[in-house]
Amino acid sequence: MVTSTILSDLGTEIVIPVCAVVGIVFSLIQWFLVSKVKVSIDKHDEKNAFTESLIEEEGINDHDVVQKCAEIQNAISEGATSFLFTEYQYVGVFMIAFAVLIFVFLGSVNGFSTSFQQCTYDTTKMCKPALFTAVFSTISFILGAITSVISGFLGMKIATYANARTTLEARKGVGKAFIVAFRSGAVMGFLLAANGLLVLYITINLFKLYYGDDWEGLFEAITGYGLGGSSMALFGRVGGGIYTKAADVGADLVGKVERNIPEDDPRNPAVIADNVGDNVGDIAGMGSDLFGSYAESSCAALVVASISSFGNSHDLTAMLYPLLISSVGIIICLLTTLFATDFFEVKTVKDIEPALKKQLIISTSLMTIGIALVSWIALPFSFTIFDFGVQKEVKNWQLFLCVAVGLWAGLIIGFITEYYTSNAYSPVQDVADSCRTGAATNVIFGLALGYKSVIIPIFAIAISIFVSFSFAAMYGIAVAALGMLSTIATGLAIDAYGPISDNAGGIAEMAGMSHLIRERTDALDAAGNTTAAIGKGFAIGSAALVSLALFGAFVSRAEITTVDVLTAKVFIGLIVGAMLPYWFSAMTMKSVGSAALKMVEEVRRQFNTIPGLMDGTGKPDYATCVKISTDASIKEMIPPGALVMLTPLIVGIFFGVETLSGVLAGSLVSGVQIAISASNTGGAWDNAKKYIEAGASEHARTLGPKGSEPHKAAVIGDTVGDPLKDTSGPSLNILIKLMAVESLVFAPFFATHGGLLFKIF
Repeated sequence: MVTSTILSDLGTEIVIPVCAVVGIVFSLIQWFLVSKVKVSIDKHDEKNAFTESLIEEEGINDHDVVQKCAEIQNAISEGATSFLFTEYQYVGVFMIAFAVLIFVFLGSVNGFSTSFQQCTYDTTKMCKPALFTAVFSTISFILGAITSVISGFLGMKIATYANARTTLEARKGVGKAFIVAFRSGAVMGFLLAANGLLVLYITINLFKLYYGDDWEGLFEAITGYGLGGSSMALFGRVGGGIYTKAADVGADLVGKVERNIPEDDPRNPAVIADNVGDNVGDIAGMGSDLFGSYAESSCAALVVASISSFGNSHDLTAMLYPLLISSVGIIICLLTTLFATDFFEVKTVKDIEPALKKQLIISTSLMTIGIALVSWIALPFSFTIFDFGVQKEVKNWQLFLCVAVGLWAGLIIGFITEYYTSNAYSPVQDVADSCRTGAATNVIFGLALGYKSVIIPIFAIAISIFVSFSFAAMYGIAVAALGMLSTIATGLAIDAYGPISDNAGGIAEMAGMSHLIRERTDALDAAGNTTAAIGKGFAIGSAALVSLALFGAFVSRAEITTVDVLTAKVFIGLIVGAMLPYWFSAMTMKSVGSAALKMVEEVRRQFNTIPGLMDGTGKPDYATCVKISTDASIKEMIPPGALVMLTPLIVGIFFGVETLSGVLAGSLVSGVQIAISASNTGGAWDNAKKYIEAGASEHARTLGPKGSEPHKAAVIGDTVGDPLKDTSGPSLNILIKLMAVESLVFAPFFATHGGLLFKIF
């Protein structure tokens, strides 16, 4: 039973692209406002260039500081750009090879036949040939991959554009610096959210020209978009993560522990590589990652909707409900951003973290109203959703609850992550306190904190799965994931703000700016650390829901009636799948370790052989350290990437769809736990170190100052946590999603030709 929707099909076709364009325009406006902060001094501007910046600090009106900031910014930007270009060349080769694989595997389902075939779900109808679905899946894979790469690259560009500007604004006060860093984050957030939406919308419309009324084939071909997005994100996350942490660990161990010089000291040869790493790992990698989640949750929802009453009755508005949620999300996030930049001003250090937290609360609250509105105007009152072979009747208010439960679960995960990783609360303070007795107790406390921090997020994910599945089967879970990602523009703005502030602090130290400015950038950075942990919490939570929705779509597409854990085929898959995140983490951790080893040796060599380096008279060779990080990460990202990409293919071809369904379930269940604990453990160690360094409370002062024994123990904890929170943890959520979306794309092939070993025996 389907009644008509309030919003017409024409209205839908106008609303989605208009919202996307508004998002892009808003990000360009934010970029323009950031660009007003000048990093170079024109000759005719010299007289009034510094009158404004002398509000708070005297003696800083020399050209040297601005000149130095500009030079450092260029070095960071060039390092990041050259690394990404090198990475994309390698990834490009992989992308072409995998595109060929998709075409060959899907084309061979019906022996490359160009004749029409029976539809999978509605056998009374004829659908377009499998060969053309192979062609269009390949095209959407390439489109998703390119969009993912562009998302990451643009994010990196804006971050390297804004870092020195944030440093220079810090001279006028912490509020001004905060606004530059936050606006730059917003540029990335809105560009990514709007681009992802626009490309997906245009792709659907172009494919529709060929597919016409065959929506089942159309949306099956669209799943390639999610696969392309996530496969690029995997290499971006792993490659960027290895790069940033090799440099960070090398710089910290030799600089801070052995030589007792401050973080980001210009004498440290690894310092430029460290700052480049923040941009290629935390910004470009995170951008591609969240774009992948967004693309996949949209694809999972669209696949299920296409075989439900929306697709059967060709109701375009209800069909594009997932895209309408994202469209409204862009507008809601736009209003939310104005709260941070225009309505409320950040005046003191104490205002920073509350301002960022308010962003999450405001966007979630407004978005709940937005979802209610979309559910009311874009859905019929009653409709049916495909539920493993039967059509389940669902009401529009039930679907609203599915999206809302995902949205609020995201907020809960964000706040729990903050509680466990911010040094304002007791968990991190306890970890800091354990440094009194050395690094060993610090490591024990940190690990315990990470394991404990898994409990509430898992309950939040479990409740949202139960509620959304009870109401609307697998479609409910897909839209719950979309609900969690509906405020992606705000989430990314908050997330990108962290690395930009971190870079700003590094530039202040390297340019030799005063202690006061370094204090301000440190305050921005500490808040950024917590928000980065919140961002990772969102990414992992949404990955769990997305992966489950994709798993449901895969099971439907592969025509498996039930996944029975008690059958040997499924159980062996389950136990192997649960092992995969450990294997993957071992690879990425070891990669960071071996790359860091080379970096430590190089930094030591320079300190020992370059005359006058410690006095500041000799110049370090930054380029060699950048090269070590680049070479190591490109070489080391290939084995973990191959593990994730090849597992579904090998299992599907040799063991068949039942075993593959076990592998997907196993990797989802264990991957989520490890990802949350790894991210939070690393974040807690990092902030415990910052807590001791800042010395803001009486307790912190008893542990400090920098260079004290507890501080050295905290630095070791932070160094151990670096690959956990920035390489293994965040990459795991891509492992979970990517294996599921890849299985879905290849499901027709596996269902027809898979399980070779079981056929032989």
